[in-house]
Amino acid sequence: MSVSLYYTALRAEPLTASETAAVSRIVTACAASFPYDEEEGLYLYDRSDGESGEVLAGSTKMPFEPGRLLPVIAHVLDSLTELRRAVAGAEWRVHMDDLDVPWDDGEGYVLPGMRDADLMAEPGDL
Repeated sequence: MSVSLYYTALRAEPLTASETAAVSRIVTACAASFPYDEEEGLYLYDRSDGESGEVLAGSTKMPFEPGRLLPVIAHVLDSLTELRRAVAGAEWRVHMDDLDVPWDDGEGYVLPGMRDADLMAEPGDL
């Protein structure tokens, strides 16, 4: 059974040219700094079908390897924080299956313990 992180941004107005450029920069930076080549990172769906109100949407399948789970979650949530700050006025929903990921104005998207160095360590590193 796999677990995925899903993300959606809704807004009546489409992305502006500057927002589209910012999104592209964030996605490129996220891909370049992603810690694992063989895991799934931030993935935005192609919404060329013009679905009403949805300006961004995507998902990331979480790794099965326990030592990789928190680094992937932290990386993707940090990228989603940047995306949310780049796309003003959108209503965001970020959730891991049925669990909503809370938004904090100071920290962005965070889950308890996601930056705990001991929890993030690969099993062989301890």
